Amino acid sequence: MIVYNVTTMVHPARAEEWLGWMREVHIPQIMATGCFTDFRMLRLLDADEGDGVTFAVQYHCDRREDYDSYVERHAANLRNAAAEEWGEDAVSFRTLMEVIN
Repeated sequence: MIVYNVTTMVHPARAEEWLGWMREVHIPQIMATGCFTDFRMLRLLDADEGDGVTFAVQYHCDRREDYDSYVERHAANLRNAAAEEWGEDAVSFRTLMEVIN
């Protein structure tokens, strides 16, 4: 299994708004691509929240080819939409992992 992890630090004053947008708009759009089979949203507990609240969303797919399809066909548009919506109030970095066990 492949896990596409997106970690985002959100301005504290906008964290609840961002969570609602993720649940109602962004995650459904990503799942609608058909590239991922499941997802999980998490909040980092031991992070210093002075600069922002940190969340991670992990999208699961069965094969690397599914992730590659997402990147080739959908990622740019979805990332641009998020950047337009949140600007510097939500800053993300992405990692790709393989489940070994």
